[in-house]
Amino acid sequence: MSDNRSTGAAPPTALLPTKLYIPPARTDLVQRRHLTNRLNEGMQRRLTLISAPAGFGKTTLLGEWIPTSSRCVTWVSLDKGDNDAIRFWTYVIAALQMLRSDLGKKTQGLLNSPQPPTFETILTSLVNEIAAFPDVFALVLDDYHVIEAPPIHEALAFLLEHLPRNMHVIITSRADPALPLARLRAQREMTELRAHDLRFTLAESAAFLNEVMKIGIEEKDIAALDQRTEGWIAGLQLAALSMQGRDDVSAFIKAFTGDDRYILDYLIEEVFRRQPEHIQNFLLQTSILERLCGSLCDAILITDHESRITEPQAVIRNPQFVTSNSQAMLEHLERANLFIVPLDDKRQWYRYHHLFADLLRFRLQQQKTG
Repeated sequence: MSDNRSTGAAPPTALLPTKLYIPPARTDLVQRRHLTNRLNEGMQRRLTLISAPAGFGKTTLLGEWIPTSSRCVTWVSLDKGDNDAIRFWTYVIAALQMLRSDLGKKTQGLLNSPQPPTFETILTSLVNEIAAFPDVFALVLDDYHVIEAPPIHEALAFLLEHLPRNMHVIITSRADPALPLARLRAQREMTELRAHDLRFTLAESAAFLNEVMKIGIEEKDIAALDQRTEGWIAGLQLAALSMQGRDDVSAFIKAFTGDDRYILDYLIEEVFRRQPEHIQNFLLQTSILERLCGSLCDAILITDHESRITEPQAVIRNPQFVTSNSQAMLEHLERANLFIVPLDDKRQWYRYHHLFADLLRFRLQQQKTG
C-alpha cells in the first residue's frame, strides 16, 4: 500500500501544487486520540464531514490523524476560484494522481475535450477509474465552504452516491455543504464531527495553556477561561497571546471578553466581515438578546425598523427583514456554523457563543455611537 502521505507524480504545471500539499503534523498540539479514533472508525462509510466555525482545529485534527492512518490520503485545499466546475474536478483528479500518475487520466481527457460531455458521464468515468485502483484511500476536500456553485454540489453528490468502496471522502467546512446530508446520515454512510465534538475539554484546555502555550496558570483560572471560550481553540490561543507578560492573569481572565483586541480582530476578519450585509445587520440587532427564537428576533427587528424611520438621515438597507422569517434566518445561521448554539433539539431556541455575542454587542455600540 502507498504511504499515507502519497508519493505519486507531480501535479500538472498549470495548477498550483501547494493546493495539493498535505499540511504537516504539528508537534505543539494536544493529542486528541478520541477524535482520531472516530476518524478511523468512519473510514468504512462514504463521507466524513468536519463542520465547525473558524478556529475549531479542523485542519489541525486531520494533520494529527493522517500520519497514523492506514489509508493513503490525498488532499485539495479549496479556494473561491474552484467554483468553476472544470477547475474543481481538474484539481480533484490532480489530487488522485498524487496517488498514481495515471489515475483519472481518461476522465481528465474528457474534462479537457473541446466539447466536454455531461458531468454524469465525466463522473461515471471517474468512478470506474477509481474502482480499478488497487489501494484504499481518502480524499480530503479542505475548506469546502468556499464552494457555492450548484453544479459542483450536484456532481459531488453523484460521486458520493456511487462512491467505490476503496474511496472515502473527507470534507472540512465552516458551514454545512449543500449535499444530501440527511440521506447519508439516515443510511449511516456519514461520520460527523461538529463544534461540540471539536471544542476542548477542560483537561485539553489545561494541557493546551500550560503545556503547549507555557502560560502556567492555576486550575480555577483555566476553568474560568475554558467556560468563557466554551472550548473554542482559537479563542484559547488568542487569550494566551493576550496573557503573555501580564502579572495578574486572574484579573485578566475575569475581564476577558470578545472585545479583547486579538479576539476582536480574529472574529471580525474571519467571521463577521465574510457575511453579507443583511446577515451582519441581523447578527448585530439580535445580539442584545441572551436567548434567541424566531418571534423574539422578529420583534427586535421591527422595533429597530420603527426607531430608524424617525431619523431623517436613516437608511434602511434591508427592510425585508421587518417582515421576514427570523426563524429561517436562525436555522441558516446554525447550518452556517456562525457561532450560534442550539438550546434544544427542535430548532426553536438558540444563543450566540459568548465571545461572539461580546463582539457583536461591541460593534453594535460602535455603530450607535459612531
